[in-house]
Order: sequence, then C-alpha cells, then structure tokens
Amino acid sequence: MSDITNLREDVCRFAGALHARGLTHGSTGNISVRTPDGGLLVTPTGSSFMTLDPARLSRFDADLNHVEGDRPTKEMPLHRAFYETRSTAGAIVHLHSCHSVALSMMPEVDPDDFLPHLTPYPIMQLGRVKLLPYYMPGDAAIGDAIRGLAGKRSAVMLANHGPVVAGKSLEAAVYAIEELEAGARLAMMTRGLSPRALTEADVSALVTKFDVAWDD
Repeated sequence: MSDITNLREDVCRFAGALHARGLTHGSTGNISVRTPDGGLLVTPTGSSFMTLDPARLSRFDADLNHVEGDRPTKEMPLHRAFYETRSTAGAIVHLHSCHSVALSMMPEVDPDDFLPHLTPYPIMQLGRVKLLPYYMPGDAAIGDAIRGLAGKRSAVMLANHGPVVAGKSLEAAVYAIEELEAGARLAMMTRGLSPRALTEADVSALVTKFDVAWDD
C-alpha cells in the first residue's frame, strides 16, 4: 500500500479504538495528520470515529486547500493553528473525553498547568497543559487562542469542551491525549481527598531527564 493509503487506514484504526474505549462518543472528536506531500488528512464533519471510511477522509494539499473527500471537521481553525505554530506537529487529535471536560469546569484548576502532578507520564508526554476559555465549537477564536501560545504548548484543554493534543506522529498524539484523559480521571477520582502528589523536585527531575518543555 502507498504511504497515503496507510495513513488513511491508521486514522480510522486509531479513531475506532478511541471510540471503542469511550474516549469520545457519537459524532464528536476529530483527527488530522500530515501527508508525505505536506498536506493533511482530516476526519469529516459530522462523522463518527466508530464508522470512518478511509476513502472519504478530507484531504488537503500543501497550501491547505480542500482537494478531496468529504467536508472537513468544523474545528479546522484549531488544527490549522497548531500546524502553523508547531513545526514538529505531525498529527492533532481532539476529543470530548468526559473526565478532562469535567476537570475543566472545576474552580480550583490552574489555567496555566491544567493537570495536577499526580503521576509522571502526563508530565513526560504533555508538558504543561494550557486551559483555554470556553469558545463555541468551530469558532475561529479557538485558533487565535492557540496561535497566542506561539507553539509553546503541545496540548490545550478547551474549557467545557475537550482536549486537543499535537504530536510528532498520529500514534504519539493518540497516546498523549489518552494520558491527558487518564490524568484528568485521576484528578477527579482523588478530588477533595488530599492525595500525595509528586513534589516539585520530582517534577523537576522528570523535566530534566526527559527534556520536557516546561518553563514557557
């Protein structure tokens, strides 16, 4: 199979797995991935991760003109913003995962460091996650807010909406957004119970050992 055919299959395979595990539901969520020619494959608007057809994925050329497939997700502004500001982004995943959305509505959350430091892997895979304000789905202002971060964050949480993660590859982006949801689930499970979190020294050691972008 050609590289583009493999990418089409990968998008549908990962999307189906995310849906099967309840990390998004109905026709929510969207994925984009860079193609070898510098363009994009994008999940179509109104589609379900459970029933994606590889042949009907939206395809964009290197100038981000829609050239093939169904109409793309209405969340293209956030995808474009990440690709424009993070040169290392090879794929972007956006979900409506329940625990991260629930955590985004809690009053004590730090907007500049969304996930509490309970386990090492969210720190290693995501760095600090930025909590952005609520925007209507599809609002171009979401893209403006992401551009305002100047590429310094690989993951953002859209308040009352869902997480968005950029990764070097589709696999990396999927694994990272799963880690974000797992971290949020732990935070909600232990909320109000005064759990023993990682210390500042623990976090600093992780950031240093795994070369995590943290201070921006």
